[in-house]
Amino acid sequence: MNNFIRLQLKSCFDLDIKEKVDLILRPPTEEVVTQEELIELFKTNSSPKHYIGLEISGFLHLGSLISTGFKINDFTKAGVKCKIFLADWHTLINDKLGGDWETISKVSKYYQDAFKLVCPDAEIVLGSKLYQENPEYWTDLIKFTKHMTLKRTMRTLTIMGRSESDEKIDVARLLYPAMQAVDMHYLDVDIAHAGMDQRKIHMLVREIFPKMGWKVPVSVHHKLLPGLSKPADTSESQILSKMSKSDPNSGIFIHNTDEEIKKKINKAWCDEGIIENNPILAIAESIIFSKFNEINVERPEKFGGNVSYSNYNQLETDFVEKKLHPGDLKQTVGNYLVQIISPIREKLNLSDELQETIKKSF
Repeated sequence: MNNFIRLQLKSCFDLDIKEKVDLILRPPTEEVVTQEELIELFKTNSSPKHYIGLEISGFLHLGSLISTGFKINDFTKAGVKCKIFLADWHTLINDKLGGDWETISKVSKYYQDAFKLVCPDAEIVLGSKLYQENPEYWTDLIKFTKHMTLKRTMRTLTIMGRSESDEKIDVARLLYPAMQAVDMHYLDVDIAHAGMDQRKIHMLVREIFPKMGWKVPVSVHHKLLPGLSKPADTSESQILSKMSKSDPNSGIFIHNTDEEIKKKINKAWCDEGIIENNPILAIAESIIFSKFNEINVERPEKFGGNVSYSNYNQLETDFVEKKLHPGDLKQTVGNYLVQIISPIREKLNLSDELQETIKKSF
């Protein structure tokens, strides 16, 4: 094979890797640890294994199902084999859904159905099944914890929505971070994917897995969708203001009607020209432009007439320069969200009994 052909093949191969990496870097991805490792992974493995773990903790919303699901689909388009890990034991340990196993099992079926609709190419794995099929998991869990101090464990409790200063934490919760780490080993993960709130556990994995002689996955973290209300001033409060399953006013839920979706978007905080923690812009970037190649804003001629945007940066620039009014942006985002959520809601069966069960668990 002559050098020219080699260079041509190399160029095609590199372009293919670049396309895959670009898909994984698409919003809402905020960080890859490390991007160099991700590139090397694709050079040696055209179909690496991905994992994202989810607690089964209530009604699914725009962040937990749609934004997360669309990001998973980016991995699939890049040729990655995706696994959605429904962490039923973690849910029990963290006292979600009242810590009731029967309720957790019922709601896990609802989660499975929802993610099959949004991410049809992903494999769904239950934590309880993984542990049942791998009895040696518990031996490795103990070995893993030998590398963790109590102080380091307490620092990771924020991944559960708990404070590291909580003095009344029960012992079971102290096992949670180690279990989440060992899950990744037993799922043979090449790429560990999560929201930014889970970053601490991925850093723990990168520190301890080499000591165990285990493969260290690349970490990919996506931005969390902010809640719909105006964030508080402190950085901690901004983190806590994320879209939440337990607060019906903080976000858009999959079972909201079309009118409820539009009403919530219309009431959402979206100060003119302000980008930071703006929930409407975040929805436009992470969800609307993930689904549609172009979005059209309809408005009267006296307010500038209709305008189309083929990418998020164009829309953001007009918003910052106050060429796009918050009211017009909200109306447009609301209309596109209805197009995305309505078909999922109509196909996703959630009985009245299960709805009441979930409501009572909060």
